Amino acid sequence: MPDKGLTIPKYSIGTGDRFAHQAKAQLQACLNALEAGMEIIPVWNKSNREHTIIGSEPASTRVAADAAAKSFRWQLPYFVDADHIGEKTVDRFLAASDFYTIDVADFIGKPAAQSDVDLFIRTHTSLVGELILPGIDEAFSISEEDLRGTAGTFLAAVKQAGLVYRKIESAKGSRDFIPEISMDETDRAQTPAELLIILAAIADEKIPIQTIAPKFSGRFNKGVDYLGDVDRFSREFALDVATIAYAVEHFGLPDNLKLSVHSGSDKFSIYPAIYATITRFGAGVHLKTAGTTWLEELIGLAEAGGDGLGLAKEIYAEAYAQREELCAPYSAVIDIDETKLPSPDAVWTWSSEAFISALRHDINVPAYNSSLRQLLHVGFKVAAKMGARYLDLLKANESVIARNVTENLWRRHILPVFFGTASHIYKGDGTTQEARLAARESPSSHPSTTSAQ
Repeated sequence: MPDKGLTIPKYSIGTGDRFAHQAKAQLQACLNALEAGMEIIPVWNKSNREHTIIGSEPASTRVAADAAAKSFRWQLPYFVDADHIGEKTVDRFLAASDFYTIDVADFIGKPAAQSDVDLFIRTHTSLVGELILPGIDEAFSISEEDLRGTAGTFLAAVKQAGLVYRKIESAKGSRDFIPEISMDETDRAQTPAELLIILAAIADEKIPIQTIAPKFSGRFNKGVDYLGDVDRFSREFALDVATIAYAVEHFGLPDNLKLSVHSGSDKFSIYPAIYATITRFGAGVHLKTAGTTWLEELIGLAEAGGDGLGLAKEIYAEAYAQREELCAPYSAVIDIDETKLPSPDAVWTWSSEAFISALRHDINVPAYNSSLRQLLHVGFKVAAKMGARYLDLLKANESVIARNVTENLWRRHILPVFFGTASHIYKGDGTTQEARLAARESPSSHPSTTSAQ
């Protein structure tokens, strides 16, 4: 495939910004990395669903990103991601975005035309047999039945990705955007063999993807740690990195193609595995974070006290009252134990410290409450409905909020993933934080009207 004009560098981080007020604080984290000797490229991502809930347009994300880059005289690339778009939603992003996450999860499993499947099999008979990937101590085999079965499952999705890609290309030109294909929001993780077959189909479709987001095993719940077997993830991630290197060499995909880890916020348990693998293979990675920034806004408001703390408590009370509605769209990526949600009456009695301790993702703090955190993660709709009340308090408390946003992105995400510096909130014993939390939790470990004051 021909080289593209826009290319995403080796290391990048997706920075969600629900209300488009924290771009400077997020870019500061990337500046910290640059000062420490590493280029981490920011990609501001926001989905059509988030724009619809908040009532914003993609142009607002572009304006915020451009203003931050100009303010800091940022000379490296940066991008604005049309996150999880499809054929029906891409149009509103064409003017503002230069990175497109083409989400085809809904098309996985839909039947492709039999003639397309037969042509794919004939084209890729070389994939049948045992395959040894460079840098990996194990081999895997692909039978003709595997090839046909995987094509039957994924070929329609890849064809749909091609349709969306060409729609973007016709509007922007092939050299003016970064394409990513996302297959993470589905029920089953793809095996490395399936990923290889998918990449072959993407190459056939002539989509010059630069990042791909497969589904890994385990749960990637919003805003909390990974739930699953860390050792299994480590093996899968290494196999996927090696598979991509093989596909680049044999299928002519862009040589900067890399894995994209979606719902990557706060997956502290697997960050050491990601760092070890990209270091071992010299590979790149895109870590996509999202609602973490919105939670840091709430933490900053609570830390500010006064009206800020009061609004944070009000948002929790409204989210608690609307929890069924708020959680429904995210049911596949949250695990909330309602018995562990404190009552709004209890939360109204909390100090700033108590609210922050419950919300901030720090496993070493006994008051940390993952159910509360997940509810607030999906509760940004409550703040959106407040309009100016919420936004005015963001402006009034900009310095304390910005500090929290920067520190979260820099210390909890960039340092462990890209520098290999262990975060203070990861104990490194091979057990996920959420598993340790579940094992120790009891009703007395949560803030209450007595313990949280």
